[in-house]
Amino acid sequence: MDFLDDLRAAIGADCLQTGDAIEARHFGDYMVKSDAGPIAVALPRTTDQVAAILLLCSAHGVPAVPQGGLTGLAGGATPVAGCVAVSLSRMRKIEEVDRAASTITVEAGVPLQMVQEAAEAAGLLFPLDIGSRGSCLIGGNISTNAGGNRVLRYGMARELVLGFEAVLADGTVLTSLNKMQKNNAGYDLKQLFIGSEGTLGIVTRLVLRLFPQPVSSRIALVALPNYAAVLDLLGRARGGLGGTLSAFEVMWTEFYELATTAHGVRPPLPRGSAVYVLLENLGADPDSDAVRFDGVIEAALEAGVVDDAVIGQNIREGRELWALRDSVTEFNRTYNPAVGFDVSLPVARMQDFVTGARAALRDRFQAIEAVWFGHIADSNLHINVKLMPDGPTAAEISAIIYGRVREFGGSISAEHGIGLLKKPYLAYSRTAAEIAVMRRIKAALDPAGILNPGKVFDHV
Repeated sequence: MDFLDDLRAAIGADCLQTGDAIEARHFGDYMVKSDAGPIAVALPRTTDQVAAILLLCSAHGVPAVPQGGLTGLAGGATPVAGCVAVSLSRMRKIEEVDRAASTITVEAGVPLQMVQEAAEAAGLLFPLDIGSRGSCLIGGNISTNAGGNRVLRYGMARELVLGFEAVLADGTVLTSLNKMQKNNAGYDLKQLFIGSEGTLGIVTRLVLRLFPQPVSSRIALVALPNYAAVLDLLGRARGGLGGTLSAFEVMWTEFYELATTAHGVRPPLPRGSAVYVLLENLGADPDSDAVRFDGVIEAALEAGVVDDAVIGQNIREGRELWALRDSVTEFNRTYNPAVGFDVSLPVARMQDFVTGARAALRDRFQAIEAVWFGHIADSNLHINVKLMPDGPTAAEISAIIYGRVREFGGSISAEHGIGLLKKPYLAYSRTAAEIAVMRRIKAALDPAGILNPGKVFDHV
């Protein structure tokens, strides 16, 4: 029997796609497609089946590329030549919601939105939230250490995982479905798999932290004259709202102009300000939360820190304000083709970076267009640069942006991972010693290099 026959016998013909039966979506993630595609797509329903797949891949020297919802933006789930794509999309069980422990135990193929809804049905909150919530899978979120809109209050995906189950390259199953926040019994092995993009093992089950469901929400959009005012407002919001501040989203003028013209979003405030900030407060006391939140905004207005402001007075108005920030998901209709960046920088130097990068792009390429926005309170800046017919290539633009990130001591990836797209620039944010240790860990857990090869860095 050849490899595919062995695989079919091990997991069943109904769990395997080959040849023309392979669906086109398995040829890549949202950003990076493969011309060759996988030789097969395995669709396991259990951890044991994942183990059987990897055991066979290891024995035959066949690469295995884990896939989730295929919403990634760095090519982390893009197949390599001759590989089997291992899709977790059929592992969709929500196994348990433990109210006493404030945890939820799920399989890796559960969509993020389903995790959120299961938590909400139990009167709790799973705070991880990104725009692709309806189609991304929780295993992929954890494997890329997803961030999103509420990192400021609840942290990255890494902070939301208590327990895990993962399958190593040789089929070994590691099961540590811990529910306890305090557990210092040796190495915290789950951290090896969170954010490693499927290069060290395939995550199959998770125990996730839940939180009390907020009973109050207050949202405001403010216009500011400069970035110094943004930092002033951030200090006021942190001091006045404390741990209830859940979002502090910054949009430079180019973003606001594009969203409120080409994308039909009604401008809540007049255009033309240098910077706009969307603030969200999630709390447990509607009356006092509203007083404190409004007080922060009013004091900033009186001090001249904020030029103008609008506060959402109800759920509908709050959604309209968020629609402005979320409109970026529709930019590909009018701002396409474009090259996007997801970087981290020191908060205090963010404007210096934006000013310098703007100037460098325009000095080199004249009439270039770019939008600047992000979750600035947690150091995350997003940039979309439009590609012009006779303008610079994505590689030329990347050289400028990532070169400046390196100068500022920032990170080339804040929340999207490295995958294929950012692999050439990993050394801009990691030392040679760090990368050498990463390679040693990879060699220890996957000596044959069959797990998601070529992603993050080249296996040697």
